Parts: sequence; structure tokens; C-alpha cells
Amino acid sequence: MRSNGYSSTPWADYDDKAMLRLRICDLKVGIHDSCIKERIDRLYSELEAGSISFRPPCYLSTEWLCPDRVPAIGIPFYLAHPRLIKLEKTMMLEAEGDSEEEFMKLLRHETGHAINYAYRLYRRSRWRELFGPISRDYDPHNYSHRPYSRKYVVHLRDNYAQAHPDEDFAETFAVWLTPGSNWRERYTRSPAVLRKLKYVDHLMNEIGQKTPVVTLGRGHWYWAASRTRATLDTYFKNKRREYASAFAGYYDPVLRRLFTDQPSEKSEKASRFLGRYRKRIVNEVSSWMRIPKYSADDLVRRLAQRSRDLDLYVRAGEEDSMFSVGVCITALVMEARDLYVKDLYEEGVGE
Repeated sequence: MRSNGYSSTPWADYDDKAMLRLRICDLKVGIHDSCIKERIDRLYSELEAGSISFRPPCYLSTEWLCPDRVPAIGIPFYLAHPRLIKLEKTMMLEAEGDSEEEFMKLLRHETGHAINYAYRLYRRSRWRELFGPISRDYDPHNYSHRPYSRKYVVHLRDNYAQAHPDEDFAETFAVWLTPGSNWRERYTRSPAVLRKLKYVDHLMNEIGQKTPVVTLGRGHWYWAASRTRATLDTYFKNKRREYASAFAGYYDPVLRRLFTDQPSEKSEKASRFLGRYRKRIVNEVSSWMRIPKYSADDLVRRLAQRSRDLDLYVRAGEEDSMFSVGVCITALVMEARDLYVKDLYEEGVGE
């Protein structure tokens, strides 16, 4: 049975503790039993409108992915049922792809990877010239970027096109594919981006009706939910460990040492305190650590938001708190300092 586009399941009314004991493979959720099917059909319609015959196969996985050199798209299993979305938000504070808009953005992005692999576009000299070598190493959860760069499209959050050449192509393709993106007008003042988009346009006209070079055989469903025997509890523990500092809860121990959840009558909210002194903190940390102000500002904003979520308050006088916060943020950015300094000297902020 289906309700609002989702299948009815025996565990839909379980509490979180009971849910965490379930194995992912035992959830028995599927694409055709959810609203995911409608969104994949929407993607295929967009590809048809772009005169592209390739239809990337999609399956439920443990995360958003397109396995390296494999033209297939993994979609997180939790998006196949509202109860799983709710649990994901409880455990991870967000469910990536929950809204239809974000889902389609991510799906178009992964389609860019799939097309890249299906036709081995990354082997072309012009592709490497515009995007860089696909062999370049990177960490998708930890990379340096320039928010105001005019060399990359802006599609997914966190300037993801700047993470790696393969991501740059996928993001560029996603912008090209998005209905109503008006990319020619939008990026008219960004010649480097426009060259990439025009190249993608040229490529799609060339390969649109051709048979893919790489096709799938059996056994290519990497990290498929239906084969994942880990419990949901293990899944979330591993996910938090993988995301590390990118996960909002990573900063909780530090914030609880800096602030308190047992305020006195005159205590100020920690989020308000960080907001009031944000510019001063950012200027000092940026100056001493030699990192771009936007990097320090992003960290302070995340700390303020998490302090608000935890309902924390300033525990000492303003000057003492200012000193402690400054030391804390300095320590948090130290290990990333070399990347940021390299970024400043090689590319320039806002280039």
C-alpha cells in the first residue's frame, strides 16, 4: 500500500531506539514505492529535452553517489520513506535531498558524473584543459574554496564545484541541464565559467544520441541499501565519524566548555554574544592566522548557530569569554591553515 507516494511499512510507528536496531537491508524500501520515482522521471524528461538519450540507472544506496567510473546513481535510502527522513534529521540535523528542489539539484549533479563516466569524457584533452585531471586527490568533506570565484559555477552549497575537477564538471553539467537556468546570461561576466558551459553544450550536442562507451554489468550497485547489513545505529555512527568537523555536532564538546546551559539571571545567550562580536573575532583570527575573513566568518556563524541549537549562555565576563572564544577558534582553524594560505597566494580571493 502507498500513502502520499510512500509505501506502508511495519516499522513506520517505531520509536527512534527501536529504529536504530533495524538493519538497512531489512527496511525493504524501494524507489517505485516512493516519490523518488516521480523525480527520476522528471530527470529523464529533462535529459530528453536536452536531446540526450542516456538514462542513468538509479538505485537506493547509503548516500548520494555515482561510484568512480561507474555510470549509475545511488540515492540515499532514507529519502524513500518519511519515517526514515525524520530519523535522519534527528541523528544528523538534516536530510540531504529532503526537499524536491534540493533532490533535483543533487540528481542533476550525479547525472553529470554518470555521463562523464558513461562516455569517458574525462579522457579528452579539452576536458582536462578546462576542468583539470580527474586523477587529482581530494576529500569531499574538507577542501579549500573561494566563495566569490568567477572560475566556477554555483549550484550545490559550499561551492562544491571547487572541490575537484570531476565535481566541477558535474556541477557545470547540472547548471547546463537545469530548466530555466539561463546560464548564458547568468555567467556572461564570468568568461572562465562560460567557456566550461559552452563546452558542455558542445559535448552534449556531440554525444547526445550516441550509445555510451561504458555500460553496466552485474554487481555494480556499490553501497546498495538492499545489501547493507549494518544497523541504522552503525550507519549513523559511521556517518558522523566520516563527516567529522563538517557535522554540526562535532563542535558540541568545545561549545559546552566555552559556554553553559545553566544560565544565571543576567547571562547572555552565547549565539547573541558571538553575533555581537563576530566582526571583531573574525578580524582578529583572520589577521593572526592569515586566513581569509570569509573562512573565519563561516566558522563563527556555525558556532553561533550550534550554540543556539544547544541553548547555551555566556558563563563569564565579556573579556574572558572573548579571549576563550578567540583561542578556541584559532585552534580549530590551525590544521586548515596551510590549505588556506596556499589558496590565498595561488588563486587570490574573489578571483
